[in-house]
Amino acid sequence: MRDQEPAPHRPADRPAGRLTTRETAELLGVKPETVYAYVSRGLLSSRREPGGRASTFESKEVEALARRNRREAAGSPGAGGDLSVRTRITLIERDRYYFRGVDATELAARHSYEEVAEWLWTGRPAPGTTFTAPTATVDVARRAVGALSEHASPVDRLRVAAIAAAAEDPLRFDLSEASVLNTARVLIPTLVDALPPARHGHRDEGPLARRLWARLTGRPADEASLRVLDTALALLADHDLAASTLAVRVAASARAHAYAAVSAGLGVLEGPLHGAASGLAHRLLLDVLDQGTAVPVIADELRAGRRVPGLGHRLYTGEDPRARVLFDLLEQVPHAEPALLAARDVVATTARHTPLHANVDLALAVFTASHGMPATAGETIFAVARTAGWIAHALEEYGERPLRMRPSGHYVGPRPPQPLPE
Repeated sequence: MRDQEPAPHRPADRPAGRLTTRETAELLGVKPETVYAYVSRGLLSSRREPGGRASTFESKEVEALARRNRREAAGSPGAGGDLSVRTRITLIERDRYYFRGVDATELAARHSYEEVAEWLWTGRPAPGTTFTAPTATVDVARRAVGALSEHASPVDRLRVAAIAAAAEDPLRFDLSEASVLNTARVLIPTLVDALPPARHGHRDEGPLARRLWARLTGRPADEASLRVLDTALALLADHDLAASTLAVRVAASARAHAYAAVSAGLGVLEGPLHGAASGLAHRLLLDVLDQGTAVPVIADELRAGRRVPGLGHRLYTGEDPRARVLFDLLEQVPHAEPALLAARDVVATTARHTPLHANVDLALAVFTASHGMPATAGETIFAVARTAGWIAHALEEYGERPLRMRPSGHYVGPRPPQPLPE
């Protein structure tokens, strides 16, 4: 039996259940001055006993603050408390990334986007697979998208298309693997086919990349450029727990159906810190092409206190492997050479300030700028591609305990009771 610690001596002028400033500081592991700072911030309440000169503190309130401080310390960066989710889908390490243990860049180089999506979902090869959607579902989604303002963003249109497709699916609440897979195989082509085509006379047939091409540019497609687009879709299909993917898993944890989970991902993707990066890089390249050199363009970015878009990635110390694959393919597209040279100029010019490598957003910008696509085209490619990964994560989350994605809040506001506002 473990020896019990002796009860601390309680000064005669301090009631039971109350702590002195020194005791409070020791329990919290802080200096006495910090205790009074807690009082001024409303985190602790103090009082002076009749006839006493020093403040005392309620022991239960102090213990609660100590527990909260320990939780916050455990959740701080580098303390091992960062949100971690078990997954079998994507691994990123040593400047490479893998889909279910297979090198993702090699997978994308040898397989179509649809085949890579099936691998993410099932872990089984699916040679020659293509995605098609029922005409009735596509028609409903097109009407819903067509009702939007002409100023609607591509992600606006994709979200509306997803909602319209969900309303047409009476089985959307069936979260069995077979049902969710059927949803995925219909939803992705619906998202693409619901977007307005850039040129008339296009027929929605063939691989997804060819159908998406017609939504991004009115120029005819050549095989080399289509290969770049299809490979980009496959490379972007997943990338571990990006912000949008975490939103999808939270929705799936609450047992939202797959359409709603994808809608959650699309909502986060529209944030300027996530999905818009390729558009910023696209505009940067156009400025460089217009100026003939990256020097004044980079200078303007840095003078304005902005990061140079298309450079650096917190998960890779070297070049983004996705960018490397796309740059190699773009070298086989003759009319991509000016934008490729502009991108290299951006990297070289910025290296004088800080050594950053190109990321996938810069490679996407080279592709979109070379084919007369709008600046938003990269965001569209990203959203369509990532839907495959979102479905994979939703499927994985449906197999976990419901509502497990529920972190605890750490209240740091004024301690109750507070007076009612006047």
